[in-house]
Amino acid sequence: MNLLSADGLAAVTNVLDLAGVFASALLGGAVARTMDFDLFGFLVVGFVSGLGGGMLRDVLLQNGPPVALTDPLYLPVAVAGALVAFFVSFSERGWDRLFTFLDAAVIGFWAVVGVQRTFDAGLEWPAAIIMGTITAVGGGVGRDLLLRRVPAVFGGNALYASVAVAASAVMVIASALGSPTIGIVAAVVLSLLLRWGAVRWGWGLPNGREWQPQSTLASLLRRGRGLRPDAVRLLRRPGRRHGDGSVHADDER
Repeated sequence: MNLLSADGLAAVTNVLDLAGVFASALLGGAVARTMDFDLFGFLVVGFVSGLGGGMLRDVLLQNGPPVALTDPLYLPVAVAGALVAFFVSFSERGWDRLFTFLDAAVIGFWAVVGVQRTFDAGLEWPAAIIMGTITAVGGGVGRDLLLRRVPAVFGGNALYASVAVAASAVMVIASALGSPTIGIVAAVVLSLLLRWGAVRWGWGLPNGREWQPQSTLASLLRRGRGLRPDAVRLLRRPGRRHGDGSVHADDER
């Protein structure tokens, strides 16, 4: 059961989008503060962080010009977020808490917006999940690349892009069941819980080094830098294993 009319759903989507723009611009401004940028640097980083994901989504959807260029509210909201970060200084402890909350909220807001905009463009659920994820993480990726940092979505930290995928999937499922209003609430709550748990307990996906064969030989070969070349050749030489655990060549004669 949908609790909102079509116009009401569109209005909520716009509000969430603008809230995401403000919060993400604020986060971008916080990054600019740590790098000792001037006011113009704050505005540029806030603009990219706050508007980058939505503009990338709208360009890919090809459903008219990006909303950020047609709605007069988007640019002032992004500028406002960057200015708040410029003029207001939080304590390190207070900022850490605020950053974690805003980051999680932005992922949920924009996952919902990306899914809804994709459905409005007439595309199906696979595209909706992709666009929801791109909307949620695109601004952060653009900001990190601009600042020559490895984007957070590539891993090495707590769950991030996977939270956007999960929130987008929840919104898609709820929309398919005819309850997008419930999907909005569920996606945002799920994003907050997953992101908070990831930061609190270090939840993350396995990286390339952890996802390796677990055989004894593979473990030894992964530590091959510490073995002598003749020892590595011995490990790779075909032979038969005897009861005492030693390896002998089949033919040494």
